[in-house]
Amino acid sequence: MAQIKKPSASLGEKMKNAREKRGWSISDLAHETGYPGNVLKSVEENKIVPPVALVLQLSRALKFNMEDLESADGKKAVAHRTKSHKKRVASYAYSPLTEAGAKNHLRAYLVTIDAGTEHQGVEYKHEGEEFIYVLKGGLVITVGKNKTVLAKGESIHFNSGLHHKLSNPHQEATTLLVTIYTP
Repeated sequence: MAQIKKPSASLGEKMKNAREKRGWSISDLAHETGYPGNVLKSVEENKIVPPVALVLQLSRALKFNMEDLESADGKKAVAHRTKSHKKRVASYAYSPLTEAGAKNHLRAYLVTIDAGTEHQGVEYKHEGEEFIYVLKGGLVITVGKNKTVLAKGESIHFNSGLHHKLSNPHQEATTLLVTIYTP
């Protein structure tokens, strides 16, 4: 006898089940995600398709595995994270220090920036956090409108959701330990 495939639950249903399992109200979830309760209620009731940023916040707050959502939004979020990662690593000599993968949110790199190198292309902006430690040489980093000059042994931790760019105006190559958290 052929088995009938049960349709997977919608994002709204999964969201509601996870929220109720934690004993949270819509208001509690609003405080955890930063999104208004009426928007969250509309997502639960499948009245709106949430933006990827909201899906990411929900996955973090409710401990969803994005790959298990089996929704277009979850697939978009994973694709966006992969595309963003590839864009970042194309500009400099990046040597990954951690395992790459769709489920891995924390990545570390050994980065080399040649002497006199400006950040190629546009400023970067990606959801998450970034930590940079200067192992050798020096670095100028602009985060938003703030410019910081770092020397060997100095570091910076910032919200990578702000536009940021790196440059090495020095006469020697710069070597960095860069750790990126992307939800």
